[in-house]
Amino acid sequence: MIRIGIVDDHAIVRAGLRQWLAEEVDFRVTAEASNGREALDIARSGEVDVLLLDLSMPDQGGVDALAAIRARCPDLPVLILSGFPEAHYATTLLRQGASGYLNKDCDPDEIATAIRTVARGRRYITPAVAELLADGAAGALEALPHEGLSDRELQVFLRLARGETVGQIAEQMFLSVKTVSTYRSRVMDKLKLQTNSDLTYYALKNGLIQ
Repeated sequence: MIRIGIVDDHAIVRAGLRQWLAEEVDFRVTAEASNGREALDIARSGEVDVLLLDLSMPDQGGVDALAAIRARCPDLPVLILSGFPEAHYATTLLRQGASGYLNKDCDPDEIATAIRTVARGRRYITPAVAELLADGAAGALEALPHEGLSDRELQVFLRLARGETVGQIAEQMFLSVKTVSTYRSRVMDKLKLQTNSDLTYYALKNGLIQ
């Protein structure tokens, strides 16, 4: 029996996944959460074997949650189930420790296959993501500027792009204002941008926020 945790801020999405997963004889949904903080609590509890994690959530989103879970529960498989296309996030999150990445438009049977795959300790790579990884390895695609950000820089970038202030980010990430300001400066430099509005435009243009 594979114990599954569902993390998504939309109750109707969680309900639909729970109902569908219940039809699989080897699946059991044992925990649910609506944000990244609750996801970390589930990971720490030891109640799940696989965590299905959305990216776009209030309070603490999936990117922050993945980093926190990897730091505290490195052996727990985390399968990203997102509304964002693979090209925008998949390779970055796989490098950051995700066990797999699926778009919410995928066939439900693919979710089942992915869950069973990551539960065995393997990564689940879709053909589309495999092509992105192959192209990146071969140097066929020029990396987007944000793909060169570190984990913390990416977290700060996405929070700034969503309109959070440096002070709010510092409080949420348990960092000093000075440290967050340093990350902000690095992000601006790497992305060659000037203002927070530029960050938001960049994130929207590249499908990193909705």
